[in-house]
Amino acid sequence: MGRWRATASLLLSRVAAAGASKSSVPAKPPFHISCPLASTSFHFRFLNSRPFSAIPSRISFEANDYDSEPPCYARSQSQAKDDEETGKIPIKAYFLCTSINLKSMQAENLINVIPPSSRSSNYIALRFCDFPSENTEFGVWRYMVVFQYGSAVLFNVEDREVDGYLDLVTRHASGLLPEMRKDDYAVKEKPQLDEDMQGGPDYIVLKTLDTDSIRIIGSVLGQSIALDYFVSQVDGMVEEFADINRGMEKTGTFTMHKKKLLQLVGKANSNLADVILKVGLFERSEIAWRDAKYAQIHEYLREEYEVTQRFGNLDFKLKFVEHNIHFLQEVLQNRKSDLLEWCIIFLLSIENIISLYEIVRDSAAA
Repeated sequence: MGRWRATASLLLSRVAAAGASKSSVPAKPPFHISCPLASTSFHFRFLNSRPFSAIPSRISFEANDYDSEPPCYARSQSQAKDDEETGKIPIKAYFLCTSINLKSMQAENLINVIPPSSRSSNYIALRFCDFPSENTEFGVWRYMVVFQYGSAVLFNVEDREVDGYLDLVTRHASGLLPEMRKDDYAVKEKPQLDEDMQGGPDYIVLKTLDTDSIRIIGSVLGQSIALDYFVSQVDGMVEEFADINRGMEKTGTFTMHKKKLLQLVGKANSNLADVILKVGLFERSEIAWRDAKYAQIHEYLREEYEVTQRFGNLDFKLKFVEHNIHFLQEVLQNRKSDLLEWCIIFLLSIENIISLYEIVRDSAAA
C-alpha cells in the first residue's frame, strides 16, 4: 500500500510541474494590429471634401484629415516627399468638337456646377465625386472645365475614367471630330513654397490650389489644344495649295473649280475667326486681371505652351493661303475674261457673216 501511495504522489508532482511550465508561455492574441504600410497610404491620396462657393476657395485632393495620424502614415508622407512624382494631380485636355451647348449641359449637371467667379460665359466648371469603391475608403473629387468652343479639361481623372466624363460632354456637343486631340499636364500643391507658383518639367507647382487656379489652368490648356486643331486644319490647306503649285510647275496650268476655291476661302476665314473670337486667344482673363498671382500662372502657362508664337505661325500660314487664293482667283478670273472675249469674237464673226450674206443676196437680186 505504501508503494502505491508513493507512486501516485510522484505522478501528481510531474503533472503539476508540466502544467506550470505551459502556463509560463504568453498566450497568442486573437488578432494582430499593425499600422498601414506606405503602399496602402496611397489610397488616401487626392481625397477630401470641401464645399464650393463663388469665392475662390482653397481645395485639396488629399485624404480626409485625421485627428491624430498613425506614425507609419507620417513616415510614408516623409518618404513620399522625396519622390518627385508624389502629389502630382494629373490634368488631361481634350478637343473633341467645334461647339458645346453649355446651357443644356449646365442644366443637366446643375448639382455638379461650381458657381462662377467671373462674368465669362464661354465655359463652365464642374465637380464630381467618385463614391467609395472596394479599393478606396473615401470618395475622390474630380474636376472638369468645359469650354463652348469644344475643349474639355479634366483634373484628377484616371485614364480608365476618361470616357465616362467625355460622354457627359458629347451629349451636348455638335461638330464632333473624327479623332479628338489630347494633351497631358500636371499640377502640384506645395504650401511651404516661398512664391505663389513655380514651374517644373511638364507640371506646375502652386502654393495654393483653389477653384480659380483650376479655371486659369483649364483656360490655357483648353486654348492650347484648340489651337493645335486649327493649326492642323491650316496645315491641310497649305499642303493642298503646295500640291497645286507643284502641279502648275509641271504642267503650266491647274484644274480647280471656283466652288472649291470659295470653300477654301471660307475655311481659312472661319479658322482665323474661331481662333480669335470663339477661343478668345487674346482676351484677358478676368480672374487673372483681378489677382496678380493668377496673372502670373496665366502668363507662365501661355509662355510654357508658346501660345503667342504658335498663333504667329498660324497667321503666317494663313497669309500664305491667302496669297495663293488671290493668285488662283486672278487666274480663274482671267480664264473667264478670255472665255467672254472668245464669245464676243464668235458673235461678231457670225454678225459679219450674216451682213455679208445679206449684201450678196441684195446684189444678186438687183
